[in-house]
Amino acid sequence: MPGSEADTRMPSRVGVLLINLGTPDAPDAASVRRYLAEFLSDPRVVEIPQIIWQPILRGAVLTTRPKKSAHAYQQVWMPGGSPLAVYTRETAEALQQAMGPDLIVDWAMRYGNPSIASRLQAMMAQGCERILLAPLYPQYSGATTATALDKAFAALADMRLQPAIRTLPPYYADPAYIAALKTSIDGHLAPLDFRPDALLASFHGMPERTRKLGDPYYHQSVETVRLLDAAMDLPVHMSFQSRFGRAKWLEPETEATLTRLVKEGVRNIAVVTPGFSADCLETLEEIGLRAKEVFLAEGGEKFAFLPCLNASPEAITLYQRLVGRELSGWVDQRV
Repeated sequence: MPGSEADTRMPSRVGVLLINLGTPDAPDAASVRRYLAEFLSDPRVVEIPQIIWQPILRGAVLTTRPKKSAHAYQQVWMPGGSPLAVYTRETAEALQQAMGPDLIVDWAMRYGNPSIASRLQAMMAQGCERILLAPLYPQYSGATTATALDKAFAALADMRLQPAIRTLPPYYADPAYIAALKTSIDGHLAPLDFRPDALLASFHGMPERTRKLGDPYYHQSVETVRLLDAAMDLPVHMSFQSRFGRAKWLEPETEATLTRLVKEGVRNIAVVTPGFSADCLETLEEIGLRAKEVFLAEGGEKFAFLPCLNASPEAITLYQRLVGRELSGWVDQRV
């Protein structure tokens, strides 16, 4: 009826929420401590009974690790914030422009800010009655994709009025993803003053026990490397980084692999991190600085760290295709 409450409702909108892992708000020990406390308290991330793990976390871990991690963050922090936040925000802005005004594209972090709950509320306030949750993890893992979706569904559980939800599946073997990787890698190799003998694809590690319990991350990472190797004219090796704790982790380990490759005659290498959608502490500091130092100290001559897809044109083309496909029936996107 004219003048009724229904007349004041804004038009129904469709939204896309890009989700990445998370970051401290500042590169100082206090901010890192808050971030690590949330991150390492997630049972999806540390699969140890909380009654055992929490005393360890609140004791040795959170009293020693924040200062060390803060120093690492300080080496890669950008004027606009942490690299992961900067690049994820830029990706959302570029994807919004590419997809057009019929969609609302936003971004959130699983840990830290902006939170998933706050951005879901903001999108609904803008009239989004249908939302695609898009965790930016090419390979699925319980500690990444699953926990991001857990957090989103937990936020939805507190809402009286919920939007319709779809989720972006892992895209580790999608031809558009492999093509984006190849284009990005070729583009970053072209200006180098050397020709790499090999390419190393370094992935974030996880405990071996997690793989044995059925997490598909390892096998999906292997498939990404197989397809990348077929697409490139360089041999592609594979390794896992970012170990934590005393448990057995996936192998081969990145720094050990670099050492082995030098002994096998590889003097010039380029390293890419195809398990990360955007550059962050683990890529810029752990690979770009520390892994480089190891390679050169072992006798390597030339080392190049190749950036993630970030908000590059090839990344936006990839996400436009992936998102457009998942929005079929909700919006008409020709990609």
